[in-house]
Formats: sequence, C-alpha cells, structure tokens
Amino acid sequence: MSLKKFLTSKVFFKQLAIALVITIVIIFGLLKWLGSTTNHGQEIPVPNLSKMTVEKAAETLEAIDLEYLVLDTVDFKADFPPYTIVQQDPLPNVTVKENRKVYVKVNSGGYNDITLPDLIQKTYRAAIPTLKGAGLEEGKITYKPYLAKDVVLEMWQNGKKLKGGDKVKKASKIDLVLGDGKTAYIDDEGTDNAETPETETVDE
Repeated sequence: MSLKKFLTSKVFFKQLAIALVITIVIIFGLLKWLGSTTNHGQEIPVPNLSKMTVEKAAETLEAIDLEYLVLDTVDFKADFPPYTIVQQDPLPNVTVKENRKVYVKVNSGGYNDITLPDLIQKTYRAAIPTLKGAGLEEGKITYKPYLAKDVVLEMWQNGKKLKGGDKVKKASKIDLVLGDGKTAYIDDEGTDNAETPETETVDE
C-alpha cells in the first residue's frame, strides 16, 4: 500500500485516534500526579505568631504542617514580652503550601547596656536631646547652688552618682542635678560627692 493510500485509509485514522487518546490519558495522569506532589490547591493560612514564645509557635505551626526558623534576636521592644516573636515572614493570613518555613525574629530578654554620654557642664536644653539621642530618658530634676543656671552638675540613677562613659540600661531614666543660678557650687568634700544630693526637687 502506498503512503498516500495509507494516510487516507481507515487504519491510519484509527491508529491516530488511539494515539491521541493515549496522549490525553498520559497528560491527564501527569497533571494529576504533579498536582498531588506539589499540593496544588492545598493552601494553609499562616497564623499570627506575634507575642508567642518560640516553643508555642512551634506547636502551632506543627499542628498545621508548617515549620519555623528563627532568623535573629532583635533589640528589646517594651510592648512585647521578653523572648517572644516580634516579626514573621510570611505575614499572618498569607496562604502557603504545607511544610513551608515561617521565618521569625525574637524579642530580647531586656534592654542592652549603652554608654552614658557626658552631660556635665552642658545646659539643660542641650543635655536633654543628647540624653534622648543616646536612647535614655529624663528622670528627676533637682537644683543645687551654682552661678550658672540650668547647667548640669551631676548625673544620678537609683542613688548612684554617674559619670560620662558609665554603662546604663537603654531606655532607663537619668536624674539630673542642675545649677540654680544663685551662687557658686561646691560639693560636700570640696571636690566630688558620691552621696545622694539633698536638693530642691522640681516637679517634671
């Protein structure tokens, strides 16, 4: 039989139809297999892990076939409990496939130590921005006799006299002793005074 007659014969069209059916079945089966192995259509909303401990987050994610990975510990944030999750990726309610890793960052256990700037002989107006720029807060303000008004004479915290360069906790309060502008300032020993000053307190 010639090629031309074969291509126009019923046998050829029959074989062609069988080949097309087999091809369609193979493609359909392959798509089904790919869908099952890649969890096509099976998406899981990521839970909100904010303020959870790592242990609690692990239990929550494992229950829905997700995993976690701690990326880093961040500087302490006062509005989050210590050692709890402050950031996550993907964000809450984003849908993901099972076994997807959720990347988290954890809050520190407390504020880090920072260096206290030297505020002695600075004016109150200049000292406060310097203090806050270092991550510290203004505490109690008291006055002592001193010729220059509102000049920082001493720095204190929890009954301890401080000096520039000392280590203090970030976000802690620093009490300041200022000159009252009335007379010269001389400490109790004529040089330095390490006791809590008995001074006039000004309400903040």
